[in-house]
Amino acid sequence: MKFGKVDDPGSVDFTLPPDHPQTKEVLNRYEEGKFENVRIGCAKWNRQDLKNFYPRGTKDELSYYATQFNAIELNASFYRIFPDAQFETWYGKAAEDFQFSPKIPRIISHIKRLNDTERLVDDVVANMLPLKEKLGCCFLQMPDNFMPKWMERLEPFFKHWPKEIPLAVELRHTDWYNDQHIADQLNDLLLKYNLASVIVDAAGRRDLLHMRLTNATAFIRYNGANHPSDYTRLDDWLERIGEWYEQGLKQLYFYVHQNLEEASPLLSAYFIEKFNKKFGTDIVIPQTLASKK
Repeated sequence: MKFGKVDDPGSVDFTLPPDHPQTKEVLNRYEEGKFENVRIGCAKWNRQDLKNFYPRGTKDELSYYATQFNAIELNASFYRIFPDAQFETWYGKAAEDFQFSPKIPRIISHIKRLNDTERLVDDVVANMLPLKEKLGCCFLQMPDNFMPKWMERLEPFFKHWPKEIPLAVELRHTDWYNDQHIADQLNDLLLKYNLASVIVDAAGRRDLLHMRLTNATAFIRYNGANHPSDYTRLDDWLERIGEWYEQGLKQLYFYVHQNLEEASPLLSAYFIEKFNKKFGTDIVIPQTLASKK
């Protein structure tokens, strides 16, 4: 993911900002207890991107990937509307305890920009249903130039989206977050429709670390900078997630990206191993060719 890339990651202050006060208020509405759903994965499964990951002779990349991770950020669904048969095929290839987080197709978000998209949404949702219990939290990502002046387009989309399917929302234009009035209006809509607010951790876009949860789901898109700080940043995230867990966090979707994706499995393995130790979970730790040496 080249979004938020900087030339000198070493010059960036990667400190996570403090939580918005609402985060604790929202999480405290839920009973303390164990996580209900934790998903950690990468953004792609193809061999060309995930270097040093697939053993020689691997014939089906998704089938192998699903033995090493329990989720995928399904960016492929952004580029076209796949037929239901394709989702049925993916369902059959994935392990039993696996979930997909499909990205809403760009014809809805980037081309039509949420205008008159009800029938398209219906088709997209119907086609995804063959994923059944393997359908995780979907996410809507609006383009960088989708500004708050078009806020009135959000609520019709949110209202039409089926309540039974979790959805997280990512808005990239900085005015959604640096204007307090706008940020509050957006937040109220997400609360109203029980939608998660995507948190993006990218070197060049620290403004997207709003740290303002709108329900008991944290959907985090972590963009490593191919720099040694990638690992210490993950340590910081573990601490913050621990605080949220104590306050009532129930669902976590944590997807690892990099500007050069080759190290994403290594970062994920590091994160999952520490996550298991911290929270007593037994999530499979992915094995990369580098970690087998």
